[in-house]
Amino acid sequence: MADANPHQVRRALARAEAGKAISIDEAEALIAARGEDLERLMAVASRLRELGHGTTITYSRKVFIPLTMLCRDHCHYCTFAKPPAKLDAPFLTPEEVVAIAEAGRKLGCKEALFTLGDRPEDRYDVAREWLAERGYHSTLDYVRAAAVRVIEETGLLPHLNPGVMSWEEMARLKHVSASMGLMLETSSARLSEKGGAHFGSPDKVPSVRLRTIEDAGRLAVPFTTGILVGIGETLRERAESLFAIRELHRRYGHVQEIIVQNFRAKPGTAMQDAPEPEDEELLAAVATARVVFGPRMSVQAPPNLSHPAMQLRLLDAGINDWGGVSPLTPDHVNPEKPWPALDVLAARTARRGLVLRERLTIYPGFALRPDPYLAGKMRRPVAELMGEDGLAARGRIPGPVPWQDPDVRWKPRTIDLAFAKGPNAGLREDAEAVYGDFDLLDNAVTRAWASREIVPERIDADVRSALAKAERHRSITDGEALALFQADGAALEALCSVADGLRREAVGDEVTYVVNRNINFTNVCYVGCRFCAFAQREVDPESYTLTLEEVAARTREGWEWGATEVCMQGGIHPDLPGAFYFDLLDAVRAAAPEIHIHAFSPMEVLNGASKLGISFREFLEECKRHGLGTIPGTAAEILDDDVRWALTKGKLPADSWEEIVKTAHGLGLRSSSTIMYGHVDAPPHWVFHIRRIRRIQVETGGFTEFVPLSFVHQNAPIYLAGKARPGPTPVENRRMHAVARILLDGAIRNVQVSWVKMGVEACQAILRGGANDFGGTLMEETISRMAGAEWGIRMEPSQFHDAIRAIGRIPAERTTTYERVHRNGSGVPRIAPPDALIAPSRA
Repeated sequence: MADANPHQVRRALARAEAGKAISIDEAEALIAARGEDLERLMAVASRLRELGHGTTITYSRKVFIPLTMLCRDHCHYCTFAKPPAKLDAPFLTPEEVVAIAEAGRKLGCKEALFTLGDRPEDRYDVAREWLAERGYHSTLDYVRAAAVRVIEETGLLPHLNPGVMSWEEMARLKHVSASMGLMLETSSARLSEKGGAHFGSPDKVPSVRLRTIEDAGRLAVPFTTGILVGIGETLRERAESLFAIRELHRRYGHVQEIIVQNFRAKPGTAMQDAPEPEDEELLAAVATARVVFGPRMSVQAPPNLSHPAMQLRLLDAGINDWGGVSPLTPDHVNPEKPWPALDVLAARTARRGLVLRERLTIYPGFALRPDPYLAGKMRRPVAELMGEDGLAARGRIPGPVPWQDPDVRWKPRTIDLAFAKGPNAGLREDAEAVYGDFDLLDNAVTRAWASREIVPERIDADVRSALAKAERHRSITDGEALALFQADGAALEALCSVADGLRREAVGDEVTYVVNRNINFTNVCYVGCRFCAFAQREVDPESYTLTLEEVAARTREGWEWGATEVCMQGGIHPDLPGAFYFDLLDAVRAAAPEIHIHAFSPMEVLNGASKLGISFREFLEECKRHGLGTIPGTAAEILDDDVRWALTKGKLPADSWEEIVKTAHGLGLRSSSTIMYGHVDAPPHWVFHIRRIRRIQVETGGFTEFVPLSFVHQNAPIYLAGKARPGPTPVENRRMHAVARILLDGAIRNVQVSWVKMGVEACQAILRGGANDFGGTLMEETISRMAGAEWGIRMEPSQFHDAIRAIGRIPAERTTTYERVHRNGSGVPRIAPPDALIAPSRA
C-alpha cells in the first residue's frame, strides 16, 4: 500500500477539524492517516459522534438464522457458503427457524437476522428441488414465508440479508421485515476480475450491489450497508466505496447504518494467507466513515472481530453502534469469533463514559416515522417492542403477533361525497418538507436535447420525410420522430393532417366515448409520487378510505345513470391488505352484476401481489375470478427509469410495469396504455416510450387505446418545489397525439384525448389531428382535479355528442373494449358485436 503524502493528510485533517466538506481525494488522505494524524482524525470523529448521538452506544439483541449456507457465488474469503455435501440439508425447515427464534425470544432477543447465500437454486439442483417440493418458487419466496412464521409465532422483527434482490423482490419482502441489508463491501470492479477477491461471484459486482442499495432507497426500506476493509482494495477504492454509499443515501435517505468491517483470513479459503488490516488501518477507515457521513449516521464496527483493547479504540474512532449481538447463536459468517458477553460489552463501553442501550433492528429515526419506511403489517410488531425514544422498550419481551389481526386489516372511514381541496392549500410551503429534496433530472438525454442546435431547414426536411413515409404506412426513424416533435406553423398543420388521415383509415369518422363511473376508493398513499396532489397520509384531515358499502352505492349510482363501466383506482394504502382488492371487486359485482370492471393500475397489482406474497399472475388470476374485466395502463408516466425516479422515487420500475401489463394481456385482461408528459422529460423520452408501447402491443395485442396525459402542474409538489415545468404547451399537446398516431399506426387503433386535463375545446382541436376517442364520462374525477385541473369532474353524453358534432364527426358510445353500445328507449344499453379491435401489425 503506497505511503500517503503527509501534507495531503494534514490538509484534509484541517478541513475535517473545521467542519468543512471533504472530497474523495481528502477522504483517501484521511484513510491513510497514522500515528499522531490518526489521533487527530479520531478526535474529530469522536466529536461528531457525540454531536449526533450523545453518550449513547447502541446494539441489537438478535438471533442469527442461517436459512441456507448454499450460495451461487464463490467469494475467496468466505467460509459461510458451503457445498451440499457439507450440509445436512439445503435449508433450515420452518420449524427449525421458529425454534431458533423462540429460543432467542426467551433470552430477550428482538431481532431475527436472516442471513443466507445468494440464489443457491441457480447453482444447485438440490436447492431447487427442495424449494419446489415445498411449493416455493425461489429462495426469496421461502425467506418471506419464514419471516412471516417468525413474526406470527415469536414476535421477533426480521432483518433480512438475502443478498442481491430486484426491486420487485424487495417490494415483497418489505411487507415482512423491519429492515434489510446488503454490504456493498467495495465499489471496485477490479476485485471482480481474475485474481480478485470477488472473481466468480456475480452478486458481488459493484454495479449490481449498488443497484440493490438504490432500489431499497426507492422503496424506502430502512437499510444497512457498509464496506469490508482489507480484501485487496486500495485506499482510493475504499474512499470511493464510502462516497458511493453516501451518494445514494443523500438521494433517498434510507441508509440507517454504515458497517465498517475488517477482513479476517480464514483457513481453507483462497485468501487464507492474505494479510488482515492492522488496527490503525481499521481505525482510520472507521473515523473517515464518520467524517464522510457526519454526526447523525450510525457507524458500526462488529465487536467480535476486534480484541478488547481495540473495541475501546473503535469507540474513540467514532462508532455509535456495535451491531447485532446474540446471547444464543454464533456469528455464522465468522464462527471462530464469538460475541462478547453483553455485560462485558456494556462495562467496556462505560469505560469511555458511554452508555450501552438496546435498539431494534430498525433505528429510531425510521421507527418513529413509520411512513413510508414500515409496511402496514410491520407497524404493530415494531410498536410492540419500541419505547418512546424509538429504541427497544426496556424489559419488554416479544410475543406472537397475529398476522391477520382484524384491527390491522382495514379501518374504513366514511366521507362526504363532496370532499374538496382548496387551491394549493399550503402545498407550496410544504412541498419540500413533505416530499423531501428534489433532484433535477440530469442525464445525457435531457442535456443533449436542451443544448441541441435547431436548424429549421433540417427539421423541415426531416418532417417532410417522416410525413411522406407515414402516409404510406412506413415506419419513421427516431430522428424523424424527434423532428415531428419540433414541427411548428405549416409543418405542424401538415403533421396533424397526416395523422388525421391515418385516423380516418383506421377507425373512420366516429369519435367514441364510454359512459363510466370513476371510484377512487382511497387517497391514502405512501409512495410519494412528486407529481401527485391526490395522495394524503392517513393522519391528514383530507384523507379518506371508502367503505365497501360506499363503493357499492357508487357503483349502483353509476349503473342507474347508465354507466357500462366502473373505473377503480386508489392510493397505495399501507394498512389495506392485499385481499382488499378482491373485496372491492366483490362489492362492485354484487351491486351491478353486468357492469364492466376496469380497475387496478400496475402499481396496485404489484402492491396487492407483494402484500399477499404471490406472483403478479396469481394476483391477476384471482382478480379475474372476482370479476375484473380490464386494467388501466396508468402508473406508466414515462417508461424510462431516469425520469421515473425523478417523478416518483418509490414507484415500480419500467420493466415491472411492462411485466405486469404483459402478464395481464396473457390472461385475457386487456388494458389501456398511457404516457404522462410535460414535467422533467423531453421528446427523446416520448419517442422511446411510444416505441416501447408499440413493441408490447406487437407481442401481446392487449392494448385497447393509447392515452396521452398532460402533466397538471398547479398543485403538483414537484412543480411547487420549482423542479418541473408547468405542463406541456397546447402545441405540444397537438404534437403528442399526432406523433403517437403515426408511431402506433397499424398497432393501436385508438388514440384518446383527456378532456379532464385539457378541456373540451383543446380536445376538439386534437381530435382533428389524429385522435378518435373522448374518454369517459367519469362522474367523479378526483386525481386530476386535486392536481389543479380546471375542466370539471363529470361529462354528460349529450355534451360529448355536441362537442363531436361541432367538428363534423359522428358520436358513438362504446364499451371499455370498444364494442359499440346501442340503447333502447328506456336507456338500457345493448352491446353490439365488436369489430376487429387491432389492425394487423406493420411492425
